[in-house]
This record gives sequence, structure tokens and C-alpha cells, in this order.
Amino acid sequence: MGFERPEPYEGKLSRTVLRGGWVSNGLFLPDDLDLHDYCIRHPSATYYLRASGDSMADGSLYNGDLLVVDCAEKPRHGDIVVASVQGEFTVKRLLLTPRLTLQPMNAAWSPIYPDPDDLDIFGVVTHIIHRPREMY
Repeated sequence: MGFERPEPYEGKLSRTVLRGGWVSNGLFLPDDLDLHDYCIRHPSATYYLRASGDSMADGSLYNGDLLVVDCAEKPRHGDIVVASVQGEFTVKRLLLTPRLTLQPMNAAWSPIYPDPDDLDIFGVVTHIIHRPREMY
């Protein structure tokens, strides 16, 4: 799973949360929700990437998805991270035990067992944004 840098987005979202079912008249609130307020905790340490490839498809991370990556978040066991292993970038699930592993979420791909000295983590994926129409 690689990545490409997307174009900036400056849109707004409704603050209303729908729980499935039908939309009623007057359900939407007049205030807007800024996508950045929702997705970004550390603005100066956050960037967006466009996912490329299918190594994480079984984990609902698809080719073309927009990834919100926070460099200020400390990577924890189970996080999806942007990593570099010997200069090659990848997006994988970080497993710290029982052995340091970058785990793909697609059975067709093999896990990566990096030497800690060859591994750099460039951030934790905090949100994945995809378009359902384009997934199938």
C-alpha cells in the first residue's frame, strides 16, 4: 500500500449524525462542521495521503482512499501507520508483540518483520475517507 498526495479540501459537513433509516424534515442543524475540526487534533503535525494498492483492503482501506495522518500521535499496538522500511514507504497495521510486525490486511500479502533500526514511523492514520460508490 503506497500513497499519493491529494489536492487540498476546504469543505464543510453537517453536525447531525444519522443512525440509518429515513431523513426527516428539519433534521439538519444550521451550524456547519469543519472537516478539519473533526479529523485533526494536531494541525501542525497532520497531513493527508492518498492510498495506493490493495494490501489493506480487508481492513476497509482501499486504493484511492484519503488517509488523515497525525505525526504527533504516538504509535501503539494495532494502529495503522505510515512507515518506511529501508527507504520504502508503506501503510500497514503496526503490531508490537509478540514480534515487531507491519501487518497487511489482505491475505495475498505477507507481513513485514522489520529490523527496528530500519523502521521509521511517519505517523498514525487517524481517519480513512473513501467514496462508497468507487469501492466496487
